[in-house]
Amino acid sequence: MESSPTIALFAKYPQAGLAKTRLAPLLGEAGAAEVHRKLVEKTLVTMRESGLPFAVYFAGAPREHFAEWLGDGVPLVEQGEGDLGARLARVKAPAILLGADIPGLRVEHLTAAAEALAESPVVIGPASDGGYYLLGFTMEIPFLWQDMPWGTERVLARTEARLAERKVPYRLLGELDDCDRPEDLAAWPELLP
Repeated sequence: MESSPTIALFAKYPQAGLAKTRLAPLLGEAGAAEVHRKLVEKTLVTMRESGLPFAVYFAGAPREHFAEWLGDGVPLVEQGEGDLGARLARVKAPAILLGADIPGLRVEHLTAAAEALAESPVVIGPASDGGYYLLGFTMEIPFLWQDMPWGTERVLARTEARLAERKVPYRLLGELDDCDRPEDLAAWPELLP
């Protein structure tokens, strides 16, 4: 692989009522947004420590709000309109797509993904809920973004099936837990507001 993949962190602005809404029944809207803020900041530290190039693909507030929150040194790219698939499709290869809801993400996961992409065109970090926390690619893969049941336990299986149908080799990383539902917070008390 000629160049390092760029990590594309997809992040919403931590505004009450718009971020981590599935946590709101337990924490309230402001508490849920605070958990999201902590997760984004934690993920940003991990990305910086990896040494890989990165950008934050932002949504939910103007660029200036993100720059004020995350600092001027963070490259910012607007996600744009459309469903998740349409927004992911705008990221150009080589890239590593990442969500900000994986408290256990470590530098080793990001460097393992980059190393896997040196030998395989796609790498997937499966999440324990049936989705994935990371998806890296060195080629354009538009077939993975269309008509995907986003937010369900079928995303990983569908992704693997589509890659297999097209005979696109891929590597799997170790599975990690995401933090989307109130019961997920039991493992991560430091995230509680």
